[in-house]
Amino acid sequence: MKFKLYYATIVCFVLAVSIYPLYMGIRVVSDVMRYGIVASENYPKYIIPYTPIALAVMIAVILMPVIIKFVKKFSFLFASVISLSVFSIAEYILESKVVIIGGERVAKLEDWQMYMCYVPPTAYEERTWTPIDVLMGTYSPTFKIHFYLISIILIIAVLNSIYGFAQIILSGEQSRKKALIVQSVCAGLFLGLCILACFTAFFRDGNLTVSPLSAVLMGLFFIVLGVMAGLLMGSFFIGKKKVYAVILPSIAASLVTLTMYIGEMFLLSGNLYRLGTGILFESIPGIVLAPIDILIILFSGGINLLVLSLLSPCKRK
Repeated sequence: MKFKLYYATIVCFVLAVSIYPLYMGIRVVSDVMRYGIVASENYPKYIIPYTPIALAVMIAVILMPVIIKFVKKFSFLFASVISLSVFSIAEYILESKVVIIGGERVAKLEDWQMYMCYVPPTAYEERTWTPIDVLMGTYSPTFKIHFYLISIILIIAVLNSIYGFAQIILSGEQSRKKALIVQSVCAGLFLGLCILACFTAFFRDGNLTVSPLSAVLMGLFFIVLGVMAGLLMGSFFIGKKKVYAVILPSIAASLVTLTMYIGEMFLLSGNLYRLGTGILFESIPGIVLAPIDILIILFSGGINLLVLSLLSPCKRK
């Protein structure tokens, strides 16, 4: 009875959260089927990757009772494979089949999305492009590193929480409960930041040096993503040796944050957004990272280290 109530609640919640991205995806596909293109003014910003993410999570959640019944202890792994497969197919279809037209510019959705990452949606049409703009070169698919990284971690983290609590209800095993609660809160915070980024692109104006508000939000975004990834990994090793339960997940958290910087570097043709002015924000000679960027990378691992140390009664041997 508890599981049925939990299942019904989760399905309703996921459907409610998914209404907007799914509706926007349907609207775009409808325009493409009718006209062959989507006008830029009718293009709902950031349907990739969020429409495929919503579709992928929704299917895995709806199928949860069947997956748990037949796959049992490997249900989370099986659901993740299904969800990531759905995401990959939906992402490919949208990227390759949707064509955007804005003024004289016509491009596939993946190309258009690159420009939306660089300049916030509300400022794109008004932007005065100059030769110094770093995205005026040839399209490169490598910019999607951070798109796919965000998508994969968010999907797996959400499913880990949903399937993890389902297993707790069914088995009564409580060892992962605290870790799942903390990871769920982190995933919820990150999802909120993703939604904010969809509508504001964190208030970037197209310049490499961003405003203080943008800098804070971007830094928080990178840190929370890294912490979420570390907590996701650490939740499977609660009570194990410290190296598995705390140290490796904390290293993973910092590596995920570093990978986000690498994706941003590809997006900006070898540059990074600068979070301020002064020596703390200027790139270190020989590398593109600034001291503040290194601190953000280390901070994501440090937070993860602290949280998992409190959550996991590690074995010493």
